[in-house]
Amino acid sequence: MSKVENIEQEVRGLSSSDLAAFRKWFIEYDAKAWERQIEDDARAGKLAALAEAALKDHKAGKSSAL
Repeated sequence: MSKVENIEQEVRGLSSSDLAAFRKWFIEYDAKAWERQIEDDARAGKLAALAEAALKDHKAGKSSAL
């Protein structure tokens, strides 16, 4: 059985309150991991082309106010 399958089995066995606590923890954990990945990609220059394209489109009037 893989680690993921073990985790899935454990999660299925959680009580309602433990599942709610785990869900809250995991949402926060996942958000932080996503933020770290975006920051790493930005530092590595992986987002530069996207930013340049967005600025070019904006200057060409292809964007709208949020």
